[in-house]
Amino acid sequence: VTGNDGESSTVQQPSLIVLIRQFVIAMLVLDTWQYFMHRYMHHNKFLYRHIHSQHHRLVVPYAFGALYNHPLEGLLLDTIGGALSFLLSGMSPRTSIFFFSFATIKTVDDHCGLWLPGNLFHLFFRNNSAYHDIHHQLYGTKYNFSQPFFVMWDRILGTYMPYSLEKRADGGLEARPIKD
Repeated sequence: VTGNDGESSTVQQPSLIVLIRQFVIAMLVLDTWQYFMHRYMHHNKFLYRHIHSQHHRLVVPYAFGALYNHPLEGLLLDTIGGALSFLLSGMSPRTSIFFFSFATIKTVDDHCGLWLPGNLFHLFFRNNSAYHDIHHQLYGTKYNFSQPFFVMWDRILGTYMPYSLEKRADGGLEARPIKD
């Protein structure tokens, strides 16, 4: 039942350095795929109108809206991007469970519309809920395409829109673009 014929077999687990390398490679692959596909969905009028605009019906993102998209977009951005991340990083299925759980939680956090005190994602990643809120605002749809981890492609390719967090009169913070 267990596949063990009575012989002792030990499976060598990858070292922490190997796991970290696999995570970083997977993050870079996923970010690269997501940036270029996401940007293409915005620039191709047909794809935006018929596929990606469903996700942008959410002008103010909320957590579960992170995964509110057209099935074809889910296939192109998430499934294919995830498969490439998995294959190119060389991670095991077990490691991929942790990676994709982390990526999903990060994506949901990016769309939650909240800047919560002590949120570790905000401390370690410039691509966060405020950054993505700018993208979902009407004037931000041509900026901040990067997701879910880094902002490098936006910076390199000139689609980065910086923001500031400003206190609202009725409480909370609001992400506002910084105009040059």
